[in-house]
Amino acid sequence: MNIVDLIIKKRDGFKLTKEEIEFFIKGVSDDSLPDYQISAMLMAMLLRGMDDEETSVLTLTMANSGDTFDLSPVKGIKVDKHSTGGVADTTTLVLAPLVASLGIPVVKMSGRGLGFSGGTLDKLESIPGFDISVSYDDAIKFANESNIVVMSQTANLTPADKKLYALRDVTGTVDSIPLIIGSIMSKKIAAGADAIVLDVKCGSGAFMQNIESARKLALGMQKIGESLGRRVIAVISSMDQPLGNYIGNSLEVIEAIEVLKGNVKGDLLEVVLTLGANMVVSAGKAETDEEARSMLLKNIENGEGLKKFRQFVLQQGGTDKIVDDYSILPISSVKKAIIAKESGYIWSMDTAEIGKASIATGAGRVQKTDPLDLGAGIAMKVRLGDYIEKGGLLAEVFAATEEKTEAAAKLIADAIVIKEEPNEPSKLILDIIK
Repeated sequence: MNIVDLIIKKRDGFKLTKEEIEFFIKGVSDDSLPDYQISAMLMAMLLRGMDDEETSVLTLTMANSGDTFDLSPVKGIKVDKHSTGGVADTTTLVLAPLVASLGIPVVKMSGRGLGFSGGTLDKLESIPGFDISVSYDDAIKFANESNIVVMSQTANLTPADKKLYALRDVTGTVDSIPLIIGSIMSKKIAAGADAIVLDVKCGSGAFMQNIESARKLALGMQKIGESLGRRVIAVISSMDQPLGNYIGNSLEVIEAIEVLKGNVKGDLLEVVLTLGANMVVSAGKAETDEEARSMLLKNIENGEGLKKFRQFVLQQGGTDKIVDDYSILPISSVKKAIIAKESGYIWSMDTAEIGKASIATGAGRVQKTDPLDLGAGIAMKVRLGDYIEKGGLLAEVFAATEEKTEAAAKLIADAIVIKEEPNEPSKLILDIIK
């Protein structure tokens, strides 16, 4: 089999066979194919597309390109959640312990932040002592003892995806839906969960800018996941403003704790409850979403969710003293207020620009090797539709230097549009695909 022939075949719009896709992925995994030929194939796949059968084969082959995580020693139906990324998307920090508090095993491999999309691992590492590097044996032990483990991806999990992801990022082939599906679902299949709930973000702070593309991606991931033996539910949620009010690593840990304490309502809690209800039903712990939501809310009210969060943090080497004393967490020393220059209603937000402001504070990274300031970030003080007086507080910025706070403040001020008339915010939950 010749890779040049396969590139030409896909370039000309023909369907690749199972054997041809497997040959390509093997060449990616064992480094027998040079980057320029892999990149040429990626561009052909982007331009000519892939049908459901090709995408399914690609996903499974990528999932099997390295180690797979065997969760069969863990009792019960294992559930996982994946977000396509957004700004102030703190859901995992609330959702995982809350669902686990109902006796449902949540074994989650998370990633680091890149661009304006924050990473769960970075947020957890702002907790002093927290260890995200968990061995397979410890992961199984934790899952059986506490029903929760959130960890970094093992070194040899889906190595083909690591190589393809890096090349897609620098060759203009990121926005191929079959390749996105293959990347996301191969990791989820390899990670071993029985049921997966997807949070597909849609809007100004998301990769999918409109509901049509978000729905296409969600349907594609659901179909591929179910064809490979997983139960998959996709929730499409709005990212036309930051999901939570805090953006940044330690700041988002604080907000997660406040939600679990029952002190924070609003969009973040609503997305947690929507995703969580689907996880609970998928695990067979409730018959309906309404019943599942009631169970989740009860475990916020009675403190069981917060208790599970404490257990989770201690189990992975962190200190649970942060629950009672936020000063233990790193908070950057320089603070700047962003003031409204006019009175009116918060008409719109460019969420991606607010995310870029977070990067400017040091809370995010542009390159994977960029260092983070775990105490930097933004505290948003307004939501879409709010009325604000001239001189009112729009946001506060935290960073290590005046220069960084100034740069972030300008981005935030430019990203928020204030008008005399109110604008009806879009729905938060745009669709649920089951």
